[in-house]
Amino acid sequence: MIVDCAIYRDGRRTGSPDDLSDALDQARSQGDSFVWIGVHDPTEAEFAGIASEFGLHPLAVEDVLKAHQRPKLETYPGALFAVLRPLRYHDDTGTVSASELMVFIGDAFVVTIRHGATSTAAQARARLEERPEVLRRGPVVVLHAICDSVVDDYLEVAADLQVDLEELEEKVFAPVGGDSARTAATIYAFKRQVLEFRRASGPLAEPMARMAAGGMPYTDRHTQPFFRDVADHLTRVSDAGEGLDRLLSDILAAHLTQVGVRQNDDMRKISAWAAMAAVPTMIAGIYGMNFDHMPELRQVWGYPAVLALMAVAVLWLYRLFKHRGWL
Repeated sequence: MIVDCAIYRDGRRTGSPDDLSDALDQARSQGDSFVWIGVHDPTEAEFAGIASEFGLHPLAVEDVLKAHQRPKLETYPGALFAVLRPLRYHDDTGTVSASELMVFIGDAFVVTIRHGATSTAAQARARLEERPEVLRRGPVVVLHAICDSVVDDYLEVAADLQVDLEELEEKVFAPVGGDSARTAATIYAFKRQVLEFRRASGPLAEPMARMAAGGMPYTDRHTQPFFRDVADHLTRVSDAGEGLDRLLSDILAAHLTQVGVRQNDDMRKISAWAAMAAVPTMIAGIYGMNFDHMPELRQVWGYPAVLALMAVAVLWLYRLFKHRGWL
Protein backbone atom coordinates (compact mmCIF):
# COMPACT_ATOMS: atom_id res chain seq x y z
CA MET A 1 0.00 0.00 0.00
CA ILE A 2 1.12 3.59 -0.68
CA VAL A 3 1.90 5.35 2.60
CA ASP A 4 3.12 8.67 1.19
CA CYS A 5 3.26 10.32 -2.21
CA ALA A 6 4.41 13.84 -3.04
CA ILE A 7 5.83 16.04 -5.76
CA TYR A 8 8.92 18.05 -4.87
CA ARG A 9 9.79 21.15 -6.85
CA ASP A 10 12.98 23.05 -6.20
CA GLY A 11 13.40 21.02 -3.02
CA ARG A 12 9.97 21.83 -1.59
CA ARG A 13 6.91 19.66 -1.27
CA THR A 14 4.14 20.99 -3.49
CA GLY A 15 1.35 18.46 -2.90
CA SER A 16 0.17 14.87 -3.20
CA PRO A 17 -0.89 13.87 -6.72
CA ASP A 18 -4.00 11.82 -7.39
CA ASP A 19 -2.70 10.31 -10.63
CA LEU A 20 0.84 8.94 -10.76
CA SER A 21 1.13 9.20 -14.53
CA ASP A 22 0.17 12.88 -14.58
CA ALA A 23 2.46 13.59 -11.64
CA LEU A 24 5.44 11.99 -13.37
CA ASP A 25 4.75 13.83 -16.63
CA GLN A 26 4.45 17.08 -14.70
CA ALA A 27 7.71 16.52 -12.85
CA ARG A 28 9.57 15.68 -16.06
CA SER A 29 8.18 18.69 -17.89
CA GLN A 30 9.19 21.11 -15.12
CA GLY A 31 12.75 19.87 -14.99
CA ASP A 32 13.46 20.75 -11.36
CA SER A 33 10.85 18.40 -9.85
CA PHE A 34 10.49 14.75 -8.95
CA VAL A 35 7.89 12.42 -7.48
CA TRP A 36 8.59 10.46 -4.28
CA ILE A 37 6.33 7.51 -3.48
CA GLY A 38 6.58 5.44 -0.29
CA VAL A 39 5.16 1.92 -0.30
CA HIS A 40 4.82 -0.60 2.56
CA ASP A 41 4.62 -4.37 1.97
CA PRO A 42 2.94 -4.12 -1.44
CA THR A 43 1.05 -7.00 -3.01
CA GLU A 44 1.56 -7.93 -6.63
CA ALA A 45 -1.65 -6.18 -7.65
CA GLU A 46 -0.84 -3.04 -5.66
CA PHE A 47 2.65 -2.71 -7.08
CA ALA A 48 1.73 -3.56 -10.67
CA GLY A 49 0.34 -0.09 -11.33
CA ILE A 50 3.42 1.64 -9.88
CA ALA A 51 5.76 -0.59 -11.88
CA SER A 52 3.83 0.15 -15.05
CA GLU A 53 3.69 3.93 -14.53
CA PHE A 54 7.39 4.27 -13.79
CA GLY A 55 8.62 1.61 -16.20
CA LEU A 56 10.35 -0.52 -13.56
CA HIS A 57 12.21 -3.58 -14.79
CA PRO A 58 10.42 -6.93 -14.24
CA LEU A 59 13.43 -8.46 -12.47
CA ALA A 60 13.54 -5.59 -9.99
CA VAL A 61 9.77 -5.84 -9.50
CA GLU A 62 10.20 -9.55 -8.77
CA ASP A 63 12.80 -8.72 -6.09
CA VAL A 64 10.40 -6.21 -4.55
CA LEU A 65 7.56 -8.70 -4.31
CA LYS A 66 9.63 -11.65 -3.07
CA ALA A 67 11.75 -9.56 -0.68
CA HIS A 68 14.45 -11.26 1.46
CA GLN A 69 17.18 -9.91 -0.83
CA ARG A 70 20.81 -9.26 -0.03
CA PRO A 71 21.91 -5.61 -0.02
CA LYS A 72 22.82 -4.70 -3.58
CA LEU A 73 22.80 -2.04 -6.26
CA GLU A 74 21.48 -2.79 -9.74
CA THR A 75 21.30 -0.63 -12.85
CA TYR A 76 18.26 -1.09 -15.06
CA PRO A 77 17.06 0.91 -18.06
CA GLY A 78 15.42 4.01 -16.68
CA ALA A 79 16.14 3.37 -13.00
CA LEU A 80 18.74 2.63 -10.37
CA PHE A 81 17.65 -0.05 -7.89
CA ALA A 82 19.12 -0.41 -4.39
CA VAL A 83 18.34 -2.93 -1.66
CA LEU A 84 19.20 -2.10 1.96
CA ARG A 85 18.68 -3.95 5.23
CA PRO A 86 18.11 -1.53 8.13
CA LEU A 87 18.87 -2.95 11.57
CA ARG A 88 17.26 -2.34 14.92
CA TYR A 89 18.61 -3.23 18.36
CA HIS A 90 16.05 -4.30 20.98
CA ASP A 91 17.13 -3.29 24.48
CA ASP A 92 14.63 -5.55 26.24
CA THR A 93 15.86 -8.76 24.58
CA GLY A 94 19.37 -7.76 23.54
CA THR A 95 18.72 -8.92 19.99
CA VAL A 96 19.09 -7.44 16.51
CA SER A 97 16.30 -7.54 13.94
CA ALA A 98 16.55 -6.68 10.26
CA SER A 99 13.95 -5.23 7.92
CA GLU A 100 14.22 -4.50 4.23
CA LEU A 101 14.18 -1.25 2.29
CA MET A 102 14.29 -0.96 -1.48
CA VAL A 103 14.83 2.25 -3.44
CA PHE A 104 14.24 3.07 -7.11
CA ILE A 105 15.55 6.37 -8.41
CA GLY A 106 15.05 7.65 -11.93
CA ASP A 107 15.22 10.89 -13.86
CA ALA A 108 12.25 12.40 -12.01
CA PHE A 109 11.05 9.88 -9.45
CA VAL A 110 11.89 8.03 -6.26
CA VAL A 111 10.07 4.90 -5.13
CA THR A 112 10.84 3.48 -1.69
CA ILE A 113 9.47 0.09 -0.64
CA ARG A 114 9.79 -1.17 2.90
CA HIS A 115 9.23 -4.66 4.24
CA GLY A 116 9.02 -4.97 8.00
CA ALA A 117 9.08 -2.42 10.80
CA THR A 118 11.48 0.23 9.59
CA SER A 119 10.95 3.98 9.55
CA THR A 120 14.23 4.83 7.82
CA ALA A 121 12.61 6.17 4.64
CA ALA A 122 10.06 8.26 6.58
CA GLN A 123 12.79 9.74 8.78
CA ALA A 124 14.93 10.54 5.74
CA ARG A 125 11.95 12.23 4.07
CA ALA A 126 11.29 14.35 7.17
CA ARG A 127 14.93 15.46 7.41
CA LEU A 128 15.20 16.29 3.73
CA GLU A 129 11.97 18.29 3.73
CA GLU A 130 13.57 20.52 6.34
CA ARG A 131 16.53 21.12 3.99
CA PRO A 132 15.14 22.13 0.58
CA GLU A 133 18.58 23.38 -0.51
CA VAL A 134 19.72 19.74 -0.36
CA LEU A 135 16.54 18.13 -1.65
CA ARG A 136 16.55 20.27 -4.80
CA ARG A 137 19.52 18.27 -6.07
CA GLY A 138 17.15 15.50 -7.05
CA PRO A 139 16.46 11.80 -6.47
CA VAL A 140 20.08 10.83 -5.87
CA VAL A 141 20.04 12.93 -2.69
CA VAL A 142 17.19 10.78 -1.40
CA LEU A 143 19.23 7.63 -2.03
CA HIS A 144 22.19 9.12 -0.20
CA ALA A 145 20.07 10.23 2.77
CA ILE A 146 18.59 6.74 3.14
CA CYS A 147 21.96 4.99 2.80
CA ASP A 148 23.54 7.40 5.28
CA SER A 149 20.75 6.82 7.79
CA VAL A 150 21.00 3.03 7.46
CA VAL A 151 24.78 3.05 7.96
CA ASP A 152 24.53 5.41 10.93
CA ASP A 153 22.07 2.97 12.49
CA TYR A 154 24.63 0.20 11.92
CA LEU A 155 27.16 2.15 13.99
CA GLU A 156 24.66 2.54 16.83
CA VAL A 157 23.80 -1.16 16.74
CA ALA A 158 27.51 -2.03 16.77
CA ALA A 159 27.97 0.13 19.88
CA ASP A 160 25.06 -1.62 21.61
CA LEU A 161 26.47 -5.03 20.71
CA GLN A 162 29.87 -3.97 22.05
CA VAL A 163 28.29 -3.16 25.42
CA ASP A 164 26.59 -6.56 25.50
CA LEU A 165 29.85 -8.24 24.55
CA GLU A 166 31.69 -6.61 27.43
CA GLU A 167 29.00 -7.81 29.84
CA LEU A 168 29.24 -11.32 28.39
CA GLU A 169 33.02 -11.23 28.72
CA GLU A 170 32.77 -10.31 32.41
CA LYS A 171 30.32 -13.16 32.95
CA VAL A 172 32.54 -15.73 31.24
CA PHE A 173 35.68 -14.70 33.15
CA ALA A 174 33.95 -14.28 36.51
CA PRO A 175 35.79 -16.09 39.36
CA VAL A 176 32.74 -18.22 40.15
CA GLY A 177 31.85 -20.37 37.18
CA GLY A 178 28.20 -20.54 36.24
CA ASP A 179 26.21 -22.96 34.15
CA SER A 180 28.65 -23.84 31.37
CA ALA A 181 25.93 -25.11 29.02
CA ARG A 182 23.89 -21.93 29.45
CA THR A 183 26.97 -19.75 28.97
CA ALA A 184 27.89 -21.56 25.74
CA ALA A 185 24.32 -21.17 24.49
CA THR A 186 24.47 -17.45 25.29
CA ILE A 187 27.69 -17.08 23.31
CA TYR A 188 26.25 -18.91 20.31
CA ALA A 189 23.08 -16.79 20.45
CA PHE A 190 25.25 -13.67 20.51
CA LYS A 191 27.20 -14.93 17.50
CA ARG A 192 23.91 -15.20 15.62
CA GLN A 193 23.20 -11.54 16.37
CA VAL A 194 26.63 -10.59 15.06
CA LEU A 195 26.03 -12.76 11.99
CA GLU A 196 22.76 -10.92 11.32
CA PHE A 197 24.66 -7.66 11.71
CA ARG A 198 27.35 -8.68 9.22
CA ARG A 199 24.83 -10.08 6.73
CA ALA A 200 23.15 -6.68 6.59
CA SER A 201 26.25 -4.48 6.52
CA GLY A 202 28.85 -6.55 4.67
CA PRO A 203 27.26 -6.79 1.19
CA LEU A 204 26.55 -3.04 1.20
CA ALA A 205 30.25 -2.16 0.90
CA GLU A 206 30.46 -2.91 -2.82
CA PRO A 207 27.39 -0.80 -3.81
CA MET A 208 28.62 2.17 -1.77
CA ALA A 209 32.07 1.87 -3.34
CA ARG A 210 30.48 1.98 -6.80
CA MET A 211 28.44 5.06 -5.92
CA ALA A 212 31.52 6.76 -4.46
CA ALA A 213 33.59 5.95 -7.55
CA GLY A 214 31.16 7.76 -9.86
CA GLY A 215 29.89 6.79 -13.27
CA MET A 216 26.54 5.55 -11.99
CA PRO A 217 23.30 6.78 -13.59
CA TYR A 218 21.58 9.82 -12.06
CA THR A 219 24.71 10.79 -10.12
CA ASP A 220 27.29 13.49 -10.66
CA ARG A 221 30.62 14.61 -9.26
CA HIS A 222 28.87 16.67 -6.58
CA THR A 223 27.32 13.57 -4.99
CA GLN A 224 30.47 11.40 -5.00
CA PRO A 225 31.97 12.91 -1.81
CA PHE A 226 28.77 12.21 0.09
CA PHE A 227 28.76 8.56 -0.93
CA ARG A 228 32.48 8.35 -0.11
CA ASP A 229 31.58 9.49 3.39
CA VAL A 230 28.96 6.74 3.64
CA ALA A 231 31.49 4.20 2.36
CA ASP A 232 33.98 5.38 4.98
CA HIS A 233 31.41 4.91 7.75
CA LEU A 234 30.58 1.51 6.34
CA THR A 235 34.25 0.54 6.61
CA ARG A 236 34.08 1.36 10.31
CA VAL A 237 30.95 -0.76 10.57
CA SER A 238 32.70 -3.65 8.84
CA ASP A 239 35.68 -3.38 11.18
CA ALA A 240 33.35 -3.32 14.18
CA GLY A 241 31.49 -6.41 12.99
CA GLU A 242 34.72 -8.27 12.31
CA GLY A 243 36.05 -7.31 15.73
CA LEU A 244 32.89 -8.48 17.47
CA ASP A 245 32.98 -11.80 15.67
CA ARG A 246 36.67 -12.34 16.44
CA LEU A 247 36.24 -11.47 20.13
CA LEU A 248 33.26 -13.81 20.39
CA SER A 249 35.31 -16.65 18.93
CA ASP A 250 38.09 -15.92 21.44
CA ILE A 251 35.59 -15.79 24.32
CA LEU A 252 34.05 -19.09 23.24
CA ALA A 253 37.49 -20.72 23.04
CA ALA A 254 38.40 -19.34 26.47
CA HIS A 255 35.11 -20.58 27.91
CA LEU A 256 35.66 -24.07 26.53
CA THR A 257 39.19 -24.04 27.94
CA GLN A 258 37.82 -23.01 31.34
CA VAL A 259 35.31 -25.86 31.20
CA GLY A 260 38.11 -28.30 30.40
CA VAL A 261 40.25 -27.00 33.27
CA ARG A 262 37.34 -27.24 35.72
CA GLN A 263 36.58 -30.78 34.58
CA ASN A 264 40.25 -31.70 35.02
CA ASP A 265 40.21 -30.22 38.53
CA ASP A 266 37.10 -32.20 39.35
CA MET A 267 38.67 -35.41 38.07
CA ARG A 268 41.79 -34.83 40.18
CA LYS A 269 39.68 -34.25 43.29
CA ILE A 270 37.66 -37.38 42.63
CA SER A 271 40.86 -39.36 42.07
CA ALA A 272 42.39 -38.01 45.28
CA TRP A 273 39.37 -38.91 47.40
CA ALA A 274 39.20 -42.33 45.74
CA ALA A 275 42.88 -42.93 46.56
CA MET A 276 42.33 -41.95 50.19
CA ALA A 277 39.36 -44.30 50.40
CA ALA A 278 41.29 -47.13 48.74
CA VAL A 279 44.04 -47.37 51.41
CA PRO A 280 41.79 -48.15 54.42
CA THR A 281 39.66 -50.35 52.19
CA MET A 282 42.74 -52.38 51.25
CA ILE A 283 43.91 -52.74 54.85
CA ALA A 284 40.41 -53.67 56.03
CA GLY A 285 40.12 -56.13 53.19
CA ILE A 286 43.32 -57.90 54.15
CA TYR A 287 42.39 -58.16 57.81
CA GLY A 288 38.92 -59.27 56.91
CA MET A 289 40.20 -62.54 55.44
CA ASN A 290 39.57 -65.66 57.55
CA PHE A 291 43.14 -66.81 58.39
CA ASP A 292 44.48 -67.73 61.81
CA HIS A 293 48.11 -66.83 61.20
CA MET A 294 48.01 -63.08 60.49
CA PRO A 295 50.35 -60.42 62.01
CA GLU A 296 49.17 -59.11 65.38
CA LEU A 297 45.82 -60.85 64.94
CA ARG A 298 45.50 -61.95 68.58
CA GLN A 299 47.07 -58.87 70.17
CA VAL A 300 44.88 -56.64 72.34
CA TRP A 301 46.17 -53.51 70.63
CA GLY A 302 45.94 -54.97 67.12
CA TYR A 303 42.54 -53.43 66.29
CA PRO A 304 43.36 -49.88 67.35
CA ALA A 305 46.78 -50.20 65.70
CA VAL A 306 45.16 -51.00 62.36
CA LEU A 307 42.74 -48.09 62.75
CA ALA A 308 45.65 -45.79 63.55
CA LEU A 309 47.53 -47.07 60.51
CA MET A 310 44.50 -46.29 58.33
CA ALA A 311 44.18 -42.78 59.78
CA VAL A 312 47.89 -42.02 59.35
CA ALA A 313 47.86 -43.28 55.76
CA VAL A 314 44.78 -41.25 54.86
CA LEU A 315 46.16 -38.13 56.56
CA TRP A 316 49.46 -38.51 54.72
CA LEU A 317 47.66 -38.86 51.37
CA TYR A 318 45.47 -35.85 52.17
CA ARG A 319 48.49 -33.66 52.92
CA LEU A 320 50.25 -34.91 49.77
CA PHE A 321 47.26 -34.16 47.47
CA LYS A 322 46.68 -30.81 49.20
CA HIS A 323 50.30 -29.82 48.63
CA ARG A 324 50.04 -30.71 44.93
CA GLY A 325 46.82 -28.73 44.54
CA TRP A 326 44.55 -31.69 43.88
CA LEU A 327 42.30 -30.82 46.79
